[in-house]
Amino acid sequence: MRKFSALLLAALSALLAAVVNATPAQAADNGSWSVFPAASQLGGRPYFYLSADPGTTITDKVTVTNKTAQPLSFRLYGADAYNTERDGGFAVRSLKEKQTGVGAWVRPGQSRVTVPPRSALTVPFTLTVPEGAMPGDHPGALVALDERVAKAKGDVAVGVQWAVGARVYLRVTGPTVSGLAVEHVSLDHSQPLIPGTGKSSTLITYTLRNTGNVTLDPKVHLKAEGVFGRTLLARDLEKVPSELLPGQQVKLTEPWSDAPQLEWGDITLTARALDVKESASASFFSLPWLAALLLAFCVAGAVGVFRVRRGRARPS
Repeated sequence: MRKFSALLLAALSALLAAVVNATPAQAADNGSWSVFPAASQLGGRPYFYLSADPGTTITDKVTVTNKTAQPLSFRLYGADAYNTERDGGFAVRSLKEKQTGVGAWVRPGQSRVTVPPRSALTVPFTLTVPEGAMPGDHPGALVALDERVAKAKGDVAVGVQWAVGARVYLRVTGPTVSGLAVEHVSLDHSQPLIPGTGKSSTLITYTLRNTGNVTLDPKVHLKAEGVFGRTLLARDLEKVPSELLPGQQVKLTEPWSDAPQLEWGDITLTARALDVKESASASFFSLPWLAALLLAFCVAGAVGVFRVRRGRARPS
């Protein structure tokens, strides 16, 4: 049972990450049901954009629409958001995971609802910000979890529950600080044994970390310099999360195809967001294996000749 629960939790977390991360502009939707903010006097809202002082309570409403021909029952709950390890996408915690922000502060008027076929149900909720809440951004979601457990495909004995969440962007009033760090830059270089007989490649790995209390949209520039400061590569990276949430870090990789096979230099990653700019570098030394073996052989031979000559020069 413990193994089954762990597998179920893992599957649910992955589904939550996929569904919430793929949210369209108007509503979180998986084709069978959708979850979105109830219409206000200002019209439709793509997400919940809320602001509150510590120690206050705000109220709002969420709408769940059933697009199927049968009634559906859901568990409604609040969830904290985080960045996925895979690509830094926006994802939320599952029902059984510990919630410390929006997920702990949201209280739906009904925790369980049944929505009739091809209809919608609007549920009020409250969001109470604790007195000691940290100022800044606290992203999360209001999630509608299908209470049915479906059998996963294949022979794996694990059940799957589907969930859809409407994003909640909450800002707690107070001082805001933007902070960004580039860390753990490393390179994994591969190249052919004989120079000119194939292509070389380098995989650059680094970590982006949000050290402030506001959500960032970081831009990262990659620059590689060789001997005497020659520019070997310079480009803006595309595989960067558009929303790096406060306190989150994401491990990212960037391929460098046709990297030089004989070079010595540095790679520098520079990240910018709002009013912050941070850089980190790593050195590299690429040398073909055959050239390295020949160089080692020549050095060993020279050392041997030097020892022989010294031995002959000694007085008897």
